[in-house]
Amino acid sequence: MGMSRQHLRNPSPEALESHESDQRKGVTPPPLEKPIEAGAKVIPLVPADKIALGAMPLVEAIRKRESRRQFSDEALTLEELSFLLWATQGIRRTHPRSGWAMMRTVPSGGCRHPFETYLWIRNVESVPRGLYRYGALEHRLVKVRAGHVEDESSLAAVCCGQQFVDTAAVTFIWAAIPYRTEWRYGPDSLKDILLSCGHICQNLYLACEAIGAGTCAIVSYNQDLLDKFVGVNGVDEISLYVAPVGKVPT
Repeated sequence: MGMSRQHLRNPSPEALESHESDQRKGVTPPPLEKPIEAGAKVIPLVPADKIALGAMPLVEAIRKRESRRQFSDEALTLEELSFLLWATQGIRRTHPRSGWAMMRTVPSGGCRHPFETYLWIRNVESVPRGLYRYGALEHRLVKVRAGHVEDESSLAAVCCGQQFVDTAAVTFIWAAIPYRTEWRYGPDSLKDILLSCGHICQNLYLACEAIGAGTCAIVSYNQDLLDKFVGVNGVDEISLYVAPVGKVPT
């Protein structure tokens, strides 16, 4: 069996029993999300309980769900972006043991939620172009860097020349911080991280359908270039999944 298939299998009971996780050792858990640097520009999002979107019946959203690669020039509103972020990585409540876990709108093994959401924003009302990170704890955007024309063309190149990426209003990029899961599960972490990423993107698909938008999940990209675009080192934080989003042409 090749090593790539081995990654699909759970570790043996012996391997799991012999591993003492950092959680069992009493090591302090890693932060629930990356800290916001002092002086960083932040943009508040529309609170989840104030969002008046997403009323489409779930059965209809499931029936309509498909990968969409054609987007109109219509901008997303800040409320629409707020809804998509809440639907994919929003926090419903924190664990009673503060600092240990939080319950989001998607499942994750042990509530570890190892992902950071980055957004290449091209056409969202009231939000300047650029790269942002979603600060889920306070439901706001954190500016990473300003956007430039060359960034747009390079993102398409990062995604192996898939030019429709350049026409999206916003492109979601999820990066994993593996240690958040490894802290608890050790050798059993890799599969859970990858499965959790799929849960997130499926919520994005359904939420997009509910607001007349669409997305297309992308795993065909140059790893080094995507890590560089997002600004992660590819070891402690690794970019995993790309999903351009835009309004569906009528």
